[in-house]
Amino acid sequence: MKRSLNGQSRLLLAVNGLFVLAGALSGTFLNVYLWKARQDFAMIGWFTFSQQLALGLTFWIAGKWVKERDKMISLRLGIVVSGLFYLLVLWAGPHTVNYIWPLGFLFGIGSGLFWLAFNVVYFEVTDMETRDLFNGWIGILGSVIGILGPWASGGLISMLKGDVGYRVIFTLSLVVYGIGILLSFRLKKRKRGGTYRWMDPFRHFQKNSPWRQAVPASAAHGLREGVFSFLVTLLVYISTSAEWKVGQFSFATSLVSLVSFWAVGKWLKISHRYYGMLIGALLITGVIGPLLWKVNYFTLMLFGIGTSLFMPLYLLPVTSSVFDLIGKNKDSVEHRVELVVLRELSIMAGRLAGTLLFIVVFGLAPRMTTVTWLMLGLGATPVLSWIAIRKLIREPVDAA
Repeated sequence: MKRSLNGQSRLLLAVNGLFVLAGALSGTFLNVYLWKARQDFAMIGWFTFSQQLALGLTFWIAGKWVKERDKMISLRLGIVVSGLFYLLVLWAGPHTVNYIWPLGFLFGIGSGLFWLAFNVVYFEVTDMETRDLFNGWIGILGSVIGILGPWASGGLISMLKGDVGYRVIFTLSLVVYGIGILLSFRLKKRKRGGTYRWMDPFRHFQKNSPWRQAVPASAAHGLREGVFSFLVTLLVYISTSAEWKVGQFSFATSLVSLVSFWAVGKWLKISHRYYGMLIGALLITGVIGPLLWKVNYFTLMLFGIGTSLFMPLYLLPVTSSVFDLIGKNKDSVEHRVELVVLRELSIMAGRLAGTLLFIVVFGLAPRMTTVTWLMLGLGATPVLSWIAIRKLIREPVDAA
């Protein structure tokens, strides 16, 4: 029987929820805002690329501070830098498109500082028995926020003409970030680790190391995530030319995701991860099919609802299995910061490769059919992730 979450776990969930809410209010429409200023897929792609590059490098560089100093400072600083990003977007307005690289780097640094600290603390406040439950609650919170945040933002943008709506939601995000910082002071200060080993994330590739499975699986996961993170919302807007439709799309898909994450987090047992992940990977690939026929609001909705329904079957096993690996023995627990960095660098490599592939291929054949076939190819990479990690999830590790 799964144990319940402790007080620090619930508080960490709340801080995470506020950080995600701030992103949902504004981040959902950030690429739409850029697209309205300049209709250029490559520009959006490079903006995403710069974020992903900065995020991965921040994980690696800030790992020293998080292990040897104070994790909570990194977490709070990540919230502050993310708020600063939206403050600069408010200042730059439509001219934001002229500062894609520096702003993308700033956004990536803020995200990297927050998620590095969050992932390490998440590992420390959960164990093998509660990790799926915690991840399930992360999915539930994300879904509730995905229901309310973009729906409210889309309505505001549609009601307030011009850039006024965007300025309002960017300001709201700043306020939510501020509340998140205040709440984070209730999290207990975590113990410091030993000396941070800069090259430690790269030494886990000796023969028979389980990280030879976990790293390719994480990279394959990133291949899909890098492109889908910006492309889906943008396609909804391009197909409808209405921000409120984007909010409606997010409302419907997040509502489905809420139920799905709750169910999978509650009932998916460790022994079922093997087939659960495979079924989830196949199904989230299959739901891309309608887009090959035609890209419109209806087919995008079919894709979005299908993805929301089946994603937890894939995502919870691959996430929990990698974090279980970090808790495999005393040595891996001692080097948990470096292993969290390794996981993020693996995902980053996949994200960068996927985004570069999209930019290059679409640049050679700038047609909507190119976009949909790229979505199918990149959308099938969760199957590669399962192939890479299948042996690891068939025989789960024992926690130290």
